[in-house]
Amino acid sequence: MKRSLPAFLAPALCLAGLHATASEPISADAAREVFAQAQSICERDGGKLWGVSLCGPIMLVDPQSRELIANQADAKGELKAHDGVFVGLLPADQNVANTAVEWSGTRWTQMLWPLHAEPETRGTLIAHELFHRIQPQLKLPKLESGENAQLDTLDGRYYLQLEWRALTRALQAGDETARRQAAADAVLFRAERYRLFPTAAVQEQELEQNEGLAEYTGVMAGNATERERLRAALHDLSAHVGDPSFVRSFAYATGPAYGLLLDRYAAGWRRQLASGLRFDSQLRQALDMEAPTDLRRLADQRAQLYGGAALRVSETEREKKRQQAIAANRKKFIDGPVLLLPFQHMKVQFNPSNLQPLGEHGTVYPTMRISDDWGVLEASEGALMKPDWSAVTVVAPAAPAGSDLKGQGWTLQLKPGWRLVPGARKGDLVLEKPAQ
Repeated sequence: MKRSLPAFLAPALCLAGLHATASEPISADAAREVFAQAQSICERDGGKLWGVSLCGPIMLVDPQSRELIANQADAKGELKAHDGVFVGLLPADQNVANTAVEWSGTRWTQMLWPLHAEPETRGTLIAHELFHRIQPQLKLPKLESGENAQLDTLDGRYYLQLEWRALTRALQAGDETARRQAAADAVLFRAERYRLFPTAAVQEQELEQNEGLAEYTGVMAGNATERERLRAALHDLSAHVGDPSFVRSFAYATGPAYGLLLDRYAAGWRRQLASGLRFDSQLRQALDMEAPTDLRRLADQRAQLYGGAALRVSETEREKKRQQAIAANRKKFIDGPVLLLPFQHMKVQFNPSNLQPLGEHGTVYPTMRISDDWGVLEASEGALMKPDWSAVTVVAPAAPAGSDLKGQGWTLQLKPGWRLVPGARKGDLVLEKPAQ
């Protein structure tokens, strides 16, 4: 089951590696440096990419203390002016992540402190998150989101990585013939993946339109020269190869790569996004590619030029371990007693690089934080998200009592009035809304 997610379900993503993990106080001087870099980025862009200024409200948040420093006041006056910036404390019911958030009457670009010390990497992150704040203004088509479970299978991962390798070769090519051939190979490998998984095109497009365009914006607006942009896009293509799962992280790699190629071959491609055209469809048209008569044979033939044989061996070994992980998660979240928490007005943050799809049951998120009308759930050893994002499941607690509940790898802080009641199966529990 898949559907378009309403605004309140938009996930707050926190990519591992984009920021340091150690917490340190945010100084006004350091914050002003970030705000100045953001201002420079939006002034340099001047609305050229999207016809909308990237400038706007920014908050930097310490994830441990929840202290924040902003570049402007909030609409409701929660923040206090101090030394040229605005300071305050983010409430516990608000998630903290690199994302766009609505808080205290203002739409913010939120970034976790500390940011990366290297200016180019930091600039890419800043521009990426600035895009998310303006994204609703762009009137992009509303697409159905999917679990992208195909990208955790042997064939899905195999052809995605071949696509990444072809995109890398295209960006690095020293002559036009080699560049066009490698770009065509990338489209070919994607076409074969879509042949094997007919629903993949629709599912993948939603994340590419969201995170893919954001990372493309990060690369383009966050870096001042073509050389720096190329280096950033190549970094994205290599940085996610080691991700435990590609289902939520693949678009951070494909977005900038396709964007740079489309900038070369399909001027005006960004305007075509409103019509629903995908990255690969636009590149296929720009390269004037004909549909092959035997897609599988041609894809297998071209794969050998990108290390396909060795990649197939390594992915076959990974598939064995994946099946073992699926069996363990099924026992934990499907066969055993569970606690079901239905969503009311959910906000979620998670790491998109390590998810485990469980078919029609949903996707296991190894770590996540959810805030809702009922309180705050923090899971460190897995939680199962329903495929329609209507509820989350954790292992049932041994002693369900009180407002501060604990279970296997999770804690739940309940607000007054909410309680746990028996579920459909023996041992199952369901969170119940207070009587009106």
